[in-house]
Amino acid sequence: MLACFFPKAAMSDSPAPAPEFAPGDAIAPLSVAFGVGLCAVVAAGAFLLRAIPGFSALSPLILSIMLGMTFHNLIGTPAAARIGTAFAMRRILRFGVMLLGFQLTVRQIGDVGLGGVAIIAVSLLACFAFTTVAGRLLKVERKLTELIAAGTSICGASAIVATNTVTKAPDEDVAYAMVCVTLFGTIAMFVYPLLPALLDLSPHRFGLWTGASVHEVAQVVATAYQDGKEAGDYGTITKLTRVMFLAPMVLALGSLTRKRTDTAALVSVPMPYFILGFLAAVLVNSTFPLPPIPKAAMVTVTNFLLALALAALGLATDFAKLRAKGIRPLLLCGAASVFLAELSFALVKALG
Repeated sequence: MLACFFPKAAMSDSPAPAPEFAPGDAIAPLSVAFGVGLCAVVAAGAFLLRAIPGFSALSPLILSIMLGMTFHNLIGTPAAARIGTAFAMRRILRFGVMLLGFQLTVRQIGDVGLGGVAIIAVSLLACFAFTTVAGRLLKVERKLTELIAAGTSICGASAIVATNTVTKAPDEDVAYAMVCVTLFGTIAMFVYPLLPALLDLSPHRFGLWTGASVHEVAQVVATAYQDGKEAGDYGTITKLTRVMFLAPMVLALGSLTRKRTDTAALVSVPMPYFILGFLAAVLVNSTFPLPPIPKAAMVTVTNFLLALALAALGLATDFAKLRAKGIRPLLLCGAASVFLAELSFALVKALG
């Protein structure tokens, strides 16, 4: 995958981008079914791949986009699937992000405490600001910089795809940002467990640091539990609390995008109403929590829908376009990851 980050002299022409869909558009059911079905097969393959040792630490979301990209670039996505994959990337994706709210409760904020929430909020905002400034210095495109900033500071792949509903970056930018964030989150899974004794971190503080700085939820779980149950439990709760910042971040970016856009083009910057659905799901889950078995089923359905949507993104992504982005966005993500780790560690030591 790293070969995707380096320019290649000769690049083949890629297919036209997948069409956008606005509410109310008429869509041929069979065309949608074919594309969505292909995405579902890829997503199912990602879940099966997680059962293989060595892949279990990667989320099905990341595996789905990787399998989709591999299929598209080695075999080729059928033209007849384009309408269905576009449908999955837009509508199914937003529905899946909305359902994420049922995995969170307001009470989790109380479990983390005011100090923990302060650490998360300060680290997140500072990381986003740092990444934005560093992106300008490295001359990385603004949209790609925003995706990397969101994925690094909030919650990896879910944050990237949610942010892109208002950023409107090309599919290749979304894929590139996901590969970058996954790479540095994976590095953290191997490095962090070596540090608690060296840095004099109790399990409680290690869990807080992990949840506040490692990118994907699955990566936080895999990392924090290596220091014991207390660290794992607290790391997971901290991470889920951090995910709650996804909604205000997307709404804020949408507002900024509207201010940057002239009046004639405002129609191209939609209000992310699905984020309001996300917040409503959090409130419903906080008031009427699901029993364990239905909750586990809801988590599985949500993860599959998100994996299906990211499979669609992979099926529309060309390696040639990724290579054309060069190495500067990768360096930006690395710098942002190190900044977030160092800042959150300092705050954990001071406030944790």
